[in-house]
This record gives sequence, structure tokens and C-alpha cells, in this order.
Amino acid sequence: MPEKRVTAEQKQAVLERARGCCERSACQSQARFATQSFSTEHIIPRHLGGETTLENLACACQGCNNHKYLKTEARDPLSNKVVPLYNPRLQRWIEHFAWNDDFTLVIGLTPIGRATLNALNLNREELINLRRVLYALGEHPPAETD
Repeated sequence: MPEKRVTAEQKQAVLERARGCCERSACQSQARFATQSFSTEHIIPRHLGGETTLENLACACQGCNNHKYLKTEARDPLSNKVVPLYNPRLQRWIEHFAWNDDFTLVIGLTPIGRATLNALNLNREELINLRRVLYALGEHPPAETD
């Protein structure tokens, strides 16, 4: 039977793979500037059969983790269709999201991007403010957005 709890080694591996950024919901917040610890969360929740394996774990800031909770899909506001949320293990950020001109807003480019953006509230006021300050300091966006 697979391990249910995330180990310290798995947490470290997930944080390193994510380059210290929130990857689960694509907000791209950086752990080094966070006021709360980042979580290692299950992409497919355990109650839906998701396993505690590196392939099913993602680094998430507290705000995104709270908004995601147990969601695996959401409604695209443009097509009104229910689609899966962005999965950083299967999809590339740049295929579903982009930054606006001043790098403060995440823009959803696809049904998955738009649904994830809305469901996880990726443009929360506190994130916009943090992105604005970090951009002015040359610390945002993260160097390698996949």
C-alpha cells in the first residue's frame, strides 16, 4: 500500500522541482517572498484515488491551496464547459497562461487556463500587489515559467 503522508524527502523534491514557486495553480508566487509556508499538495486528491507519489504532488502557496481544496475541475467562463484544472505534471504553463504587460495579472489562454484562473482566484489583490512590488525590484516573474 502506498504511503499516504508526504515525507520530508518528497516535500523537498517537490519544492526543488517547482524552483520554489507555486506550481499547482499557476499563480507562480515565490516561496521566498511568501508570508505563509507553501504546501505540498495532491494534484488528484487522495479521496479520489490520488497517490502520494512525486508525479501527483505539487508545490502550492497557501492561498492557491485553500482555493483549490478538493477541486479537480471547474467551469470555463467563456465556453461554460466544465474542464479539468491545470495540471503541472501534464501541461506547460505557457500553453495555458500568460502575463499581462506589467506582469501583475495572469491571463487564461485556454479553457483550462481560464477555468483554473477563476476557480483558484489567481489574480487575488494580495498577489497583484506582491507581483507589482517584486516586478519593480526585478524579482518577478520567476525566471523560468514553463
